[in-house]
Amino acid sequence: MKIIVTGTEKEYPEGTTVEQLIEAENVEMPLYVTVAINDEFVLTADRMTRTLKDGDTVEFLYFMGAAADGFLQ
Repeated sequence: MKIIVTGTEKEYPEGTTVEQLIEAENVEMPLYVTVAINDEFVLTADRMTRTLKDGDTVEFLYFMGAAADGFLQ
């Protein structure tokens, strides 16, 4: 199947799970990444069972926090 991963079309086997994709893509800090498929967030608990479909668009997102003054502490 063909999917779009962070803007690049790639081929993966049918039935690939989100967790398998995270591993295959060598995602940095996998425990802290948020995954969106077709602009929908995937719950961390669902990564092992959520399978990708042909034509899906996947984004890996990291949320950064800042102190009230705008500087990380």
